[in-house]
Amino acid sequence: MDSGAGPSLFPLHRCKTIHLVRHGQGIHNVDGEKNYKSYLKPEYFDAELTPLGWQQVDNLRKHVRACGLYKKIDLVITSPLLRTMQTAVGVFGGEGYTDRLDVVPLMVANAADSGRAAISSLDSPPIIALELCREHLGVHPCDKRRNISDYQFLFPAIDFSLVESNEDILWKANVRETKEEVAARGLQFLNWLWTRKEKEIAIVTHRGFLFHTLTAFGNDCHPLVKKEICRSFTNCELRSMVLVDRSMTGSDSSTTDYPGKVPYGVDLPSDVANENFEKENP
Repeated sequence: MDSGAGPSLFPLHRCKTIHLVRHGQGIHNVDGEKNYKSYLKPEYFDAELTPLGWQQVDNLRKHVRACGLYKKIDLVITSPLLRTMQTAVGVFGGEGYTDRLDVVPLMVANAADSGRAAISSLDSPPIIALELCREHLGVHPCDKRRNISDYQFLFPAIDFSLVESNEDILWKANVRETKEEVAARGLQFLNWLWTRKEKEIAIVTHRGFLFHTLTAFGNDCHPLVKKEICRSFTNCELRSMVLVDRSMTGSDSSTTDYPGKVPYGVDLPSDVANENFEKENP
């Protein structure tokens, strides 16, 4: 059954469950909804969440706990921009932070003048920042990040070790990534996921990155499934998908498969025995 019209089977250890999340409403989204040129405004540099965006984060936080997803997440990957990191810690962070020497906060109180309380890293899945899942690079100030050293003060428990440069050397003022370049970066990101041992991963990123990355998928599916995969994300939308390793990129062995024949014993099945008999007795 290799046709896109029927079901498909894949070994479980060659699959990962990914939970894709677009950030909550940012200050740039409000003006940008009315006038696309608003995205060029310098005051939207590294846009933060609006109060409405924080409400969206709070509601998604309630949802991931109510449905049991929170306890399943092994790792959270976030784009290293303010609005995505605020969303990541707001949704997947621990409960209210209390000042302790042995627990570092995921976000300090009033980070970026948000008026929000500090967020604890206690009982939270690890959160790492990665440049590969950033929004469309270039031209729009809202998509330019701050120095990592600034973020490390605001988000002490986020792991920034995979970000190679303190300054944003990827964003160019006069050159914007093409859609094809964003899609290629998205595929590079998905291939990178196979270097991780975690099986259930949440990814907090951006509408453009998600749209151009996912458009490359679903061509072997029913058109309605393709549409479901590729439709645009709303603010703070979460969509869960299964990522399949068709090309043997990953090296994880199964944790649930069992070889059988322990202890060893003969196990010739009846259909094979019958075939052998027919061959020997034509």
